[in-house]
Amino acid sequence: MAKPVEVTDNDFETQVLEAQGPVLVDFWAPWCGPCRMVAPIVEELAGEYDGKVTFAKVNTDNNPNTAVKYGIRSIPTLLLFKDGEAVDQVIGFRPKEDLKKRLDSALS
Repeated sequence: MAKPVEVTDNDFETQVLEAQGPVLVDFWAPWCGPCRMVAPIVEELAGEYDGKVTFAKVNTDNNPNTAVKYGIRSIPTLLLFKDGEAVDQVIGFRPKEDLKKRLDSALS
């Protein structure tokens, strides 16, 4: 089963911006309770959308430059990238069905 890849400030451009197809990036931190609630949903979606959407995680404590660049002020924040551009944003916990609708929209 596909798992989200850990992305850093150093490889964000190659892993996310240059990726083929949509990429959902989970901005999180280990101390964040809602982040721990979102993580299993993101992992389930990574399996369900394997081969269609790439899933990535950015630890904002360890990679502050990417978080600042995209204006991440609250975590968890999920950014959906398509062709190197952020096309959708989700702040805070959302149900799996809501995230699926957003992914399906990006794929259409």
